[in-house]
Amino acid sequence: MLIRSWNLFHGNSVPPQREGFLDEMLRLAAADDPDVLCLQEVPAWALGRFTAGDVAARPAIGPLPITAELGRRLTEPNHGLLRSAFSGQGNAIQVSPRLRVLAHETLTLNPRRFRATQSRALELSPIARLAWAKERRIVQALRVEEPGGRTLLVANLHCTSYPADERLADAELLRAAWFAVSTAAVEDVVVLAGDFNVRAARSRTLRDLTSPEWGFAESGPGIDHILVRGAAASPLRRWPDEQRQDGDRLLSDHAPVEVEVT
Repeated sequence: MLIRSWNLFHGNSVPPQREGFLDEMLRLAAADDPDVLCLQEVPAWALGRFTAGDVAARPAIGPLPITAELGRRLTEPNHGLLRSAFSGQGNAIQVSPRLRVLAHETLTLNPRRFRATQSRALELSPIARLAWAKERRIVQALRVEEPGGRTLLVANLHCTSYPADERLADAELLRAAWFAVSTAAVEDVVVLAGDFNVRAARSRTLRDLTSPEWGFAESGPGIDHILVRGAAASPLRRWPDEQRQDGDRLLSDHAPVEVEVT
């Protein structure tokens, strides 16, 4: 089973352009028919295209669903400049028709009460607390069944980006991991995928998750990860830049990552 994860950067390229490239990214990501495709920073107006699409940061111009299409139109003149200012963003999972979807759940990673408790424990500064509250982050989970009967719980997450203190993302990652393993059935293979915004060298949570107590496979070197528990998995592969090259630009500021689960 091939599982791939990609932060789509709202459909933007590097360097950013006036036009968006979301359709090109989705065609590229799905060209070889992966079994599971986990996506982050998907514009809210595009979330309906996928097996599961869930809003994280709502459009700033009003409640969904009416504003999703309006956000797309307002962003259209300059995708590179406006990004998610009007369109909002979310997480999405696309699964192959070969798999049967059994359940779909979501959890907010940084609700107010959680932030307040963690802020006290971590002794966060007022600036860090404000940064943590700026944008809602979620983890979504799909429980799926393979043709042979094996079941997997795939959790797709996007943690807060705050380079000044990566403990914010670390706390969200641990919350997402507890959500995934408590939602999964005993026999499920558990997969944590997405943009964790932490690196193995500096993350206490990643060290814990890949210890014998949690039992997840080793993580990759960057901030995009796919962790697997309950089945053998290949080492994480990060796409080389030329694989997502489009003329003189790169699609997204992140490279896709993938693993084979056997």
